[in-house]
Amino acid sequence: MDRQSTSVQNTTGPPVQLSRCVMTEPERLRADAVRNRTAILRATEELLTRHHPQQISMEQVAAAAGVGKGTVFHRFGSRYGLMRALMQERAQDLETAISTGPPPLGQGAPPRMRLLAFLTAVVDLVARNKGLLAALGPGSPVTAEPDQEPRETHPVYRSWHDHIDRLLHQQRPDLDTDMLAHVLLATLHSEPILNALERGDGNRLNRTLHDLVTALLPE
Repeated sequence: MDRQSTSVQNTTGPPVQLSRCVMTEPERLRADAVRNRTAILRATEELLTRHHPQQISMEQVAAAAGVGKGTVFHRFGSRYGLMRALMQERAQDLETAISTGPPPLGQGAPPRMRLLAFLTAVVDLVARNKGLLAALGPGSPVTAEPDQEPRETHPVYRSWHDHIDRLLHQQRPDLDTDMLAHVLLATLHSEPILNALERGDGNRLNRTLHDLVTALLPE
């Protein structure tokens, strides 16, 4: 960022030099890119409140974000790339809460309480972005890209799975906690569960997950 000086007349002495910051062209372009990315992700999330991922086109996203279609493709490459970026963006706050936030989501609470808080937060995230987690899995209609990685290798899924695995293992090392973590996450991208979330049954799902976790990790 450049500084430009201007002279201001001082009535009691010589002119005073004031500096002001002027954004350089590369900085302006970077700021525009950040604004466009934020607008595109916000528009995508808003569209997801009304449509499944496979029903959303890049043209719709561009129009809702107020940018050109080429900008969306340049930033994200494909619809799958866009959905992946949105999930990573929205999951980042949850990751921060887990690592540095207060209990029960953050450290300091018993494993059962942390797991319940985490699953509640994930249900809320998935409910606000219906079908997004499912859209990132193999065979998804969101993309026909042949090299789409399996869901279990996606960084968000992997992080969530490992967190659940650790919490379960802390209290129940006798169980196959790796597989149990997959089972718990599988409920969030199955068709019946996504349909329930569309009907607004998030509280019912949370109660069921609470019962399941309590059975696995009794007080």
